[in-house]
Amino acid sequence: MPKIIPISDLRNKSHQVVELCHRGEPVFVTRNGEGELVVMSQELYEEMTARLELYQKLDEAEFLEETGHKGKPHAEVMKSLRARLA
Repeated sequence: MPKIIPISDLRNKSHQVVELCHRGEPVFVTRNGEGELVVMSQELYEEMTARLELYQKLDEAEFLEETGHKGKPHAEVMKSLRARLA
């Protein structure tokens, strides 16, 4: 269940807010009863941005496949990777 706190808790109970964020869920912050901010740990933010980047790459790959793009043969890709690692 999402945790919702008033903005005053960021100042008055910052240590508790940090602990909530490190439990792996974002904390929703309100001002005058309206949504204002979302606070999360850096680890969660990095996971979410990595997942978003992966979804974007998968979407691009699906688009290329649907439009008939053939890509590179496996042997060519492996040769290129081996050359980079050498």
